[in-house]
Amino acid sequence: MRRLLRIILLKPVLWAAQKFSSRPDRERIFTALSALFNNILHEPRKRGLLIPFDEKAGKFIIFSDQHKGARNGADDFMLAEPNYLVALDYYSRNNFFFISLGDNEELWENSLSKVKKFNKATFEAEKKFLKQNAFIKIFGNHDLYWDNDPLAWWQLKDIYGEKLKVYEGVVLQTMINSPKSTIHSHQSSGTSHLPITIGTPLSIFLTHGHQGDAQSDGNWFSKFFIAGIWAPLQAFLRINPNTPAYDIVKKNLHNVMMYEWSCKQQNLLLITGHTHQPVFNSLTHLERLYQQQQTAQKNNDVILQTELEKQLRQRDPEFAEVQTDYTDTKPSYFNSGCCCYSDGDITGIEIAEGCVRLIKWEIRDKHSQRVILEEALLQELLQRIN
Repeated sequence: MRRLLRIILLKPVLWAAQKFSSRPDRERIFTALSALFNNILHEPRKRGLLIPFDEKAGKFIIFSDQHKGARNGADDFMLAEPNYLVALDYYSRNNFFFISLGDNEELWENSLSKVKKFNKATFEAEKKFLKQNAFIKIFGNHDLYWDNDPLAWWQLKDIYGEKLKVYEGVVLQTMINSPKSTIHSHQSSGTSHLPITIGTPLSIFLTHGHQGDAQSDGNWFSKFFIAGIWAPLQAFLRINPNTPAYDIVKKNLHNVMMYEWSCKQQNLLLITGHTHQPVFNSLTHLERLYQQQQTAQKNNDVILQTELEKQLRQRDPEFAEVQTDYTDTKPSYFNSGCCCYSDGDITGIEIAEGCVRLIKWEIRDKHSQRVILEEALLQELLQRIN
């Protein structure tokens, strides 16, 4: 029956998806990001948390887009779960604060009851951070349920064993490069004392990144329609044409607009998820290749130019050009990637020891291992964005 309905409805669904596409809109995205950021600053705990931290002592791990499913053919998280569990154990033992940055559960394709049934181990691993007062859960467009269902609070308590408010964003604040003092840090539950420096302020704004999306960031009815009717229909028919995670053009447009908003702010870094595409210092891996190519051209390094051109040709289908000069990009935008790659790898962003790191967890010699892909000092980033 599913196959027959797919044949009948494939073209109409694709037409509707294109007709009412949630193509990123710059004005909507800028307005939504600014409104959320200012709301968190001026009304903490309403839509997000404001967390002061010490530049050197603060430790955060940001994972997004787990898309925990029901252990069926559409479960993108299934292969990544071993790396995810080992990673969470590592960060729990090393006293990291865990920020789960949206699309944590795949509630477009699955009922919550099935997700709960097949992901008990991962929820138990996340629960450790909650018990340590070191866990923030952010909602995304695929788990809007946590934001708009009146029974969400009860389901969260059933999963985690205690009350948990799910937010739309969080702002981490620190002072860079000055003598230390002590202030209060308001965390997800309880209050603790954290040392913080007095100097140049730096804000790190974290949210899933679907803000401004006409489909999943609209009014209550539009959210209900997308989450409760449109998305399940596409899932049943196994048609998913309209999400930045799988649409190359939207993925690159999303990154452009997130970057453009972030680079206009003062003393701010933006970290999102949503696209499943890691970004570090405002550059994807492909854009970094273009940056290296431009540098090689300026230095007349013919050998390096040839090698880079070969790599770019191999990956060109994945890329829609964002800008013409990659050497002048401000390092104000980061993306955590995802925890549901088809090879089981996961990526995330660490903030620790005065650094921001893009990390990957992968299986090597039958063991899950942490790999640092990129690294930058917060102090250097602050200097470069200004």
